Amino acid sequence: MVITSKGVAKLSIISSAILLAACSATNPQTQSSPYSVAELEQKNKQLVEREKAVAKREAQAQQSTMSEELLPPNAKPGECYARVWVEPTYQNYTEKLLVKEASERVEIIPAQYETVREQVLVQPASYKMTSLPAQYETVTEQKLIKEAGTQWLVDLKRGSAPASQQLLDAASAHGIDLAAAQPGMCFHEHFLPAKYEQVNESVLVQEAYDIVKTQPAEFRWVEKKILVKEASSRIEEIPAQYSTVTEQVIDVPAHTIWKKGTGPIQKIDAATGEIMCLVEVPDTFKTVSKRVLSSPASTRTIEIPAVYETVRVKELVSDATEIRETVPAKYKDVAVTKQVSDVAFTWHEVHNHEHPASTRTGNKICLTEQPAQYKTIKRTIVAKAADTQKVEIPAKYETVTVTKLAAAASETRTVIPAEYETVSLSKIDKDGYMEWRSILCETNMTRATIMDIQRALESKGYNPGRIDGVVGRETMSAVNDFQRDNQLPTDKYINIETVKALNVQI
Repeated sequence: MVITSKGVAKLSIISSAILLAACSATNPQTQSSPYSVAELEQKNKQLVEREKAVAKREAQAQQSTMSEELLPPNAKPGECYARVWVEPTYQNYTEKLLVKEASERVEIIPAQYETVREQVLVQPASYKMTSLPAQYETVTEQKLIKEAGTQWLVDLKRGSAPASQQLLDAASAHGIDLAAAQPGMCFHEHFLPAKYEQVNESVLVQEAYDIVKTQPAEFRWVEKKILVKEASSRIEEIPAQYSTVTEQVIDVPAHTIWKKGTGPIQKIDAATGEIMCLVEVPDTFKTVSKRVLSSPASTRTIEIPAVYETVRVKELVSDATEIRETVPAKYKDVAVTKQVSDVAFTWHEVHNHEHPASTRTGNKICLTEQPAQYKTIKRTIVAKAADTQKVEIPAKYETVTVTKLAAAASETRTVIPAEYETVSLSKIDKDGYMEWRSILCETNMTRATIMDIQRALESKGYNPGRIDGVVGRETMSAVNDFQRDNQLPTDKYINIETVKALNVQI
């Protein structure tokens, strides 16, 4: 939307009037305000928003020459257009305004008192504490410093060394249940020597081998036709052929251009003066000569046959072969001593004589019992813990004269209702704006068209004055009356919408 300088001036006058009205309404020296503080703040906010809107429209008016509205949108060939300012429209309404807020009237009723005599606590009951010291006594007890247990040693003799974990693992691996052993039991290790036996065994004294004899290949002489040059082909080019022709071609295609209108039919007081007409320009042609292809370039393939030659050659009748004879291997029986079992180790209890003493390895483990160890100690214990004793101290009272509240102060509230007044106001129903309107001008009108418009007005009951094809004061007065009665844009010139409503052909 674009606003002209004239429209901006009108908006500025309206804004100034609103501001002056607001100032006079809020001046306490002229008259008391009929609005509440909240309503005045709301109206002030509305004025600020209107000032921003006016400033925005002024900025749009300054940039109008650079906007996309320099030419009319959706224009039709043969029509003229003028850009005009359409005044804003207003709507009247009534509003109930608060002139005096609701309030309350408060009455205070003072408190009432009375004098009485009563017992007053001057020292509350309490107590004091006395200390009772703790009592002690000395006792003796046996303290366990090492628990009883068992231990694996290498012998039952005093001072024997502990058995290593490797010995214990070896005994366990050969079937000794260490967990079931009793204190005083010993186990030792025996070795079992390897066993051998003598057997007859067949031994290879000569491996098997092959005797190979060859038989040569057999040939014969024959005549054969052999290929000395393969078949091939040769590609030859056939050139393209052309001819010259002439034809009509479009030099400049049909199009429309904007031309300045030479002026409206009548004086336009409210128009901007930017009258534009969209004119059709037909196609223009020219004759051109051009070389066209009669037949395109192509190729043809010429076949070249293969070449053969007869020669005498040696032909294989049978391949060379070999004849193999296998000589078997030779064996001999000999006596061989073989080990049938390896050296083994075993464990058993020392009283088991299944194996001789000579096979003992010297490894031995014994389970011994270790008694618990105790120590006698003395310590002092609390026979009776320290404590305190509570001694009660009674409360003290005195009789005094006191003033007591008989009835508390209170208030009564009476509601005073708010007062309102109905006032008549107006608000903008539709903002003013700039628009392009199709009009009659010297570019798209004739005297006959004006006379048709005058006759159409007269037939509809509007007096256009003399039917002379001239747009005068009476004709424009009749046009404006017809526009207002038919809710058409009311201009100081004849726009296309009005012409169409009169059923006049342009």
